[in-house]
Amino acid sequence: MTALKIAEHRSHVTMSSREISKLTKKEHKNVIRDIWEMLEDLYGITKDGSNLSHKKNQTVTLVDGVDITVDSRGYVSSFRLDKPHVECLLTGYSAVLRMTVIRHIYSLEEKISKRALPVNYKEALLALVQSETEKDLISAERDEAVETKAWIGEKREATAMATASAAVREKNKLAEKIGESKKHAAIIPVEKKTGKEFKWQPLRKWCREHGVLPKEVEDKRFGTVKSWPRDAWLAVYGVELRKLF
Repeated sequence: MTALKIAEHRSHVTMSSREISKLTKKEHKNVIRDIWEMLEDLYGITKDGSNLSHKKNQTVTLVDGVDITVDSRGYVSSFRLDKPHVECLLTGYSAVLRMTVIRHIYSLEEKISKRALPVNYKEALLALVQSETEKDLISAERDEAVETKAWIGEKREATAMATASAAVREKNKLAEKIGESKKHAAIIPVEKKTGKEFKWQPLRKWCREHGVLPKEVEDKRFGTVKSWPRDAWLAVYGVELRKLF
């Protein structure tokens, strides 16, 4: 594994995995999973091969452009990526999610470009306060209370969706279940039905090799997601959609 070093405060645009999670409305644990998969593809760095027990409660640089925050248990609680790594991560996301994050990056870059060097004591003091505030925000990401708060928010959202009005639920039953049919299915509905986790990359590979395009379907949480064809599910994972839906 690449030698780790204590991460320095960066002045260029970066984004944390929690920011990406909030913008894309993907669960933070899934964003973490996507980043680990990207790092394995780029650098051969795997989650299981990372021994971070000696870096507890620190923010360290994993590779240039990728900082990790290690919690008190020695686990990675969050990532902070530079712009190239954020854009690389987004290639696996839908166009709607990519645009949401890219607009946020441009907004951050615009704010940085407008910052001017302090010309007097008052401006210098304000700049110092702003800088220290940003450092505190980054450090706070390793606070386990943040993880707890995020979990509570997810539970509240799930509860709100479960208690939706009877009229809306009845309307949804009359419509075709998007991403949950016998011909096409998205990842999450199949995971819920089988109790297993699946990666989308093998499904995409199968589709490309066979000249088949997956469907782009609406999703309340992510905007849009890919709905993969029945033949791809059967060939790659041995999952028969006709038995699930």
